[in-house]
Amino acid sequence: MLLQKTLKNTIRCTGIGLHGGDKIYLSLRPAPENTGIVFHRTDRDGALIPAKVSNVADTSLCTTLANSDGVKVSTVEHLLAAFAGLGVDNAYVDLDGAEVPIMDGSAAPFVFLIQCAGIVDQNVAKKWIRITKPVEVNHEGKRAAFYPDNHFSVSLKIDFNHPLVSEQKIELDVTETSFIKEVSRARTFGFLKDLEMLQSRGLARGGSLDNAIVIDDFRIRNEGGLRYEDEFVRHKIMDAIGDLYLLGHPVIGRFEGERTGHAMNNLLLRQLMVQEDAWEFSEGEMANQSGVAHASAEPQVAAALS
Repeated sequence: MLLQKTLKNTIRCTGIGLHGGDKIYLSLRPAPENTGIVFHRTDRDGALIPAKVSNVADTSLCTTLANSDGVKVSTVEHLLAAFAGLGVDNAYVDLDGAEVPIMDGSAAPFVFLIQCAGIVDQNVAKKWIRITKPVEVNHEGKRAAFYPDNHFSVSLKIDFNHPLVSEQKIELDVTETSFIKEVSRARTFGFLKDLEMLQSRGLARGGSLDNAIVIDDFRIRNEGGLRYEDEFVRHKIMDAIGDLYLLGHPVIGRFEGERTGHAMNNLLLRQLMVQEDAWEFSEGEMANQSGVAHASAEPQVAAALS
């Protein structure tokens, strides 16, 4: 039986916020069973912001969470993707500012931090959200959907009107190994003209070639080029994995996206919450020899996500 997991030790780092440009101190700490991932604003009287879809306050440029008092934390998706990819169910994230540091624009630095802290089993069975019926949302040519499957898989397609970022598609069975090797190092990306416009408006003040792939009209401006040939679509998969972890539990099912982003991912999660017959809780999942999860106990149907 797979058990819930948390960090073995506390680990700390500093980094720059992508949008505010401020230096942020971040700590990752162990948390008890059934806590989930909880952000802790040390600069705001210890305000707590659970990483749940019901707390999503904004999806423009990044995913932003807010608690009932309006205390916010933004750019949570890369860290959440690292927790999801490594199977960490419970952790506290201490921040002395309103953003998770952007680091190098990927989840890889957070993977490194979590691995350095160590991961330990807890004494409660892991909970999964099993997709039982298709759920789909569409908006202005964008599409996001869940389908039943016996493990977690992703199929994602992007298509930008740019010669370097045209149509890319990838399908991936998401395991810890595939996440680390195939997804975690993919960096966020943006177009130079958009970056200049955002910075002129006081946004993306921490953005640079050190934490994003920057593309002008003809070329990639980063000296080292790409980490993957299709790094753009792989980063979108990473974003989706982080956004989907706002369900509070890992998913057993297939996620499909076409030109999707934070807004569409959030719209899909909220539609899933409404469509209560399309999912069920399942506990006591086992991993077979191929690493694919399968049920070893009767699923428990819940009335609402928790």
